[in-house]
Amino acid sequence: MSRTRKCVAAAVAATLLLTSCSGAGESTGAETDAKADAAPGVTDDTVVIGTHQPLTGPAAPGYSRISVAAKAMYDYINDKGGINGRKIDYRVEDDGYNPTRTVEVVKQLVLQDEVFAIVGGLGTPTHSKVVQYLNQEGVPDLLVASGALQWDDTKASPMTFGFQVDYEREGKIQGKYIKDNFGGKKVGLLFQNDDVGRDAQAGLDQFIKADVVSRQGYDSANTDVLPQLSALKDAGSEVVVCSCVPAFTALMILTAARLGFRPQFVVSSIGADPVTLTGLLQDFAKRGGAEVSAAALLNGVIGTGYLPDVASDDPWTVFFKEVHDKYIPDEPFTNTVEFGLAQAYTFAQALKLAGRDLTRGKIIDAMESGKIKGPGVTPFAFSTKSHAGYTGAFVFQINPDTTTRELQPPMVTDRGDGPIKAAPTDRSTPEDVALVG
Repeated sequence: MSRTRKCVAAAVAATLLLTSCSGAGESTGAETDAKADAAPGVTDDTVVIGTHQPLTGPAAPGYSRISVAAKAMYDYINDKGGINGRKIDYRVEDDGYNPTRTVEVVKQLVLQDEVFAIVGGLGTPTHSKVVQYLNQEGVPDLLVASGALQWDDTKASPMTFGFQVDYEREGKIQGKYIKDNFGGKKVGLLFQNDDVGRDAQAGLDQFIKADVVSRQGYDSANTDVLPQLSALKDAGSEVVVCSCVPAFTALMILTAARLGFRPQFVVSSIGADPVTLTGLLQDFAKRGGAEVSAAALLNGVIGTGYLPDVASDDPWTVFFKEVHDKYIPDEPFTNTVEFGLAQAYTFAQALKLAGRDLTRGKIIDAMESGKIKGPGVTPFAFSTKSHAGYTGAFVFQINPDTTTRELQPPMVTDRGDGPIKAAPTDRSTPEDVALVG
């Protein structure tokens, strides 16, 4: 049996166990092969894919633009003739960052729209509720927009692949940077109460566990973070690490200002985009009847990233800006928009590698091939042994004018206790990949 068919067999194992216990019948090799060879959503000239996104709800600020950017990239690709003669039909469903709604819309995409794959489903608390279902159904679950470790489980979830750097790797890089540059200072942690927080702390604690004086979690359904920030202040935190989505990064900064609390903020990549944060700070302050200088509040904030900064002259940034300017010129060109462009481009690479004779099994083979390159500043981990996305990050600081400067070049590490080392400097360019044209 091929590697892909073994993966599909594992994906449906839980379902088969349940049905056999109830006397519902037995699986056959033919059934497993059929799932690997399946190609719903694929016609001679189209491939249909779907995603769930927080177009509304607590994660919408900033994140609602990811699917707008992804569609722009797919429009660009389609205008160039598509991939292997097929245009990409991208269907977006709003889940409001509500796990119950996520289950509903994903089942709709699979059963009614009959998508070929789910691509870029966003959110740890949301996507975690559909991973088992997608794997049981043999649906490719690609480039999940979350850094949770659970996407990298080739045995339990062989159809699922991450995209962004996972929270443990990122936490390790942040933790070592803090230890090296703020050693001995009291550290407070603010994090989302799910795998975001748990995985990030697993990485951070490898370097700064002894320095942590307060750990404060937040629920994404409750926007009042005054109790958490008060506790961090009362504990004497001099450095506060925020493993937060953009809205809660902004809420943290505003609440800290209200308290007269001025620690060194270190923010994870999921919530550190300066342009997005500028808009959120101004909007949230206005709702409260106040005006703020976003630039002053963001000055000095440290963040991490794995895609080239939107203000850079990196070849990928230049290319993404060209697509942005043609297809979505009215959208601010943010790191969040770049994320959507990069994610869509990455899927298209896998689609091209899968070939004209497209099946679900072949897209999994393509993802595991190790041939997907760029656009990030660190390599992907994709292989038959790992479904993790990017393997590291760089460290930057926000300047007084909200531009950024690099404090530490890209570093890579593993999701365990392995070393942190410099990332490879040889990267493919858009011209090297030659996706379309």
